Amino acid sequence: MNNNDLVPGFDNEKDENLKIKLQDVPDVEGCLVLVLHGYIDTYNSTSFQNRVQRAIDEGFIRLIFNCNGLSHVSSTGIGSFTVFLKAVKSQGGDIILLEVQPKIYEVLQLLGFSQFFNIQTDLNESIDLFRSNEPQQETEIFPKIFACPFCSKSLKAVKPGRFRCSDCKTIIAIDNAGAVSLG
Repeated sequence: MNNNDLVPGFDNEKDENLKIKLQDVPDVEGCLVLVLHGYIDTYNSTSFQNRVQRAIDEGFIRLIFNCNGLSHVSSTGIGSFTVFLKAVKSQGGDIILLEVQPKIYEVLQLLGFSQFFNIQTDLNESIDLFRSNEPQQETEIFPKIFACPFCSKSLKAVKPGRFRCSDCKTIIAIDNAGAVSLG
């Protein structure tokens, strides 16, 4: 199976300095392993972001970046990982940086990013982390019918988040467990 079979158009924008091999994780919904070889810098980070965004757009929101073959990542390259993290977190996903080389890990630490990323050393353990974090309860809770805490208007939420009451315009927050509060 090639990259374009998993993510249509993924290899349309290739970069000789960064090769990416995609590996599907069929038993974990939305999970994809991206094996990276080469380096990420200012000149190829846009191409890298475009390719990974294609995967995110295809529904892969649990991304494992195998960084064992990365020889260098500039601060711009690290910025790319933060873009991915923000994109998938907003959809209930996450990213894992796997087998990060010591000199790249040092750059992550120096820039203060090591605390934001889940950094792992074993692929199976990384997959198990996503397997154990698969959303199960959201489908049982949502859609949720509830009363506005301010005016008691009956409202419906299809997912967690912040909403405005259609009658009194009060901002209401609903968490993943379905708890309703003033927003």
